[in-house]
Amino acid sequence: ICAQGYTVLIVEQNIRQVLKVVGRAYLLEAGRIRLAGNSREFLDSQEIRKTYLGL
Repeated sequence: ICAQGYTVLIVEQNIRQVLKVVGRAYLLEAGRIRLAGNSREFLDSQEIRKTYLGL
């Protein structure tokens, strides 16, 4: 899909599953973008790991 120039918006609560398949992710909280980045940036964020991934 990406190679063909398409963008797909996935709205999902299971962040672990989503980070396996996306090139870029956005975390929305109270209608605002709280974090934007690639999967590695999300997984490397201590706050995200603790608050949203339970790690």
